[in-house]
Amino acid sequence: MFSFLKKKTVAEPMVAPIGDRAVARTQWLVHLRAGLRKTASSIVQVFAGTRVDEALFEELEAALLTADAGVKATEYLLADLKRRVKEHQVTEPLAVKAELAQALTELLAPLQRPLELGLTTPTVMMVVGVNGAGKTTSIGKLTRRLAEAKQKVLLAAADTFRAAAREQLATWADRNQVDIVSQEGGDPASVSFDAVAAGRARGCDVVIADTAGRLPTQLHLMEELRKIKRTIAKAQPGAPHEVLLVVDGNTGQNALAQVKAFDDALQLTGLMVTKLDGTAKGGVLAAIALWGRERPAGAVPVYFIGVGEKLEDLETFDAHEFAQALLN
Repeated sequence: MFSFLKKKTVAEPMVAPIGDRAVARTQWLVHLRAGLRKTASSIVQVFAGTRVDEALFEELEAALLTADAGVKATEYLLADLKRRVKEHQVTEPLAVKAELAQALTELLAPLQRPLELGLTTPTVMMVVGVNGAGKTTSIGKLTRRLAEAKQKVLLAAADTFRAAAREQLATWADRNQVDIVSQEGGDPASVSFDAVAAGRARGCDVVIADTAGRLPTQLHLMEELRKIKRTIAKAQPGAPHEVLLVVDGNTGQNALAQVKAFDDALQLTGLMVTKLDGTAKGGVLAAIALWGRERPAGAVPVYFIGVGEKLEDLETFDAHEFAQALLN
């Protein structure tokens, strides 16, 4: 889950024995397959026939578009799939599905990267996203994972834009038994600055700033995010080390639009994709991956994906697991 770049008190991010972690991952895969069932159903039924012909590829094109893979990613996957089918002389629909799983895995592979910790102390994370994406809840779940990894975490309640956001983050801090810096009615940049300074003084491993949710079209509010980022850099040179965007998987192609807009404003370093359960739009990760190939700095990794409301329903992204679940 995490990659530690210097020696820590524990070598593994989870405190459970290896066997228990394997069981937990198996249980997670069951949740993932169930969560992606709506997306998978329209794609998998394409391979229910007995012939590999142009009609199959036309049906698959429609299914991928319905799953919000987007036009570009759909065209890319179909071209790659046809090449593989011809090269491997595939004649059975189920074998075509297996080739699609491999093509999708390779497309998504650049998104798979661990969240690195320990290069600097503290590692400062700035978390952004629109209201309703599950930003504060995702921070709470991430904090739990970090606490399990024996990391000393400090939260910054810099979301002063949304009513009750401070109280919500405080609840997560209490549940995870970590400290929080907050100011009633405080300036978000000031709260972030104070939190980073406190994190340094207290010897924290990680500081996470929960910033205000906003639409990327709200230019004056996006400028405020830039101000927060600049202010964090004043509190600790080189920070924030991670700028994470939380996106709602239910929003489909709008999620890609958000990634592009926030990246343009803040130069994102990672994504957390939430609410993939119950949506028929899980194919948007393919669109995000293809866009990442065109991005000068390379793909923005998907550190975590979520398929539920429970604390354990946030897990690291694995390209192969996702592709298999999507085509299960």
